[in-house]
Amino acid sequence: MSAPNVNKPNEGIVGQAMNSIGNAANYVSDTLQGKGAEASKEANKEQAKGNVPGNDSIGDRVSGALGAASDKVDQHKYETGAKANKESI
Repeated sequence: MSAPNVNKPNEGIVGQAMNSIGNAANYVSDTLQGKGAEASKEANKEQAKGNVPGNDSIGDRVSGALGAASDKVDQHKYETGAKANKESI
């Protein structure tokens, strides 16, 4: 997740355009990473429920639950970054 580029005083049109391009690229990157974290979270939730063949022991289920919680934090972080970058375009 990267912070949006902010236009500085007297930066000029080219500098502002470059900032917008950078913010757009960061928006796409954060959006994709957020979707990846969401997919991982859902897979870990299924593991935590014991719905993954071969990964249904207590240890596997706890690991899935902890992974899902971590992925949820990552998902929120990337979605927040994407929103900030989108608003800065």
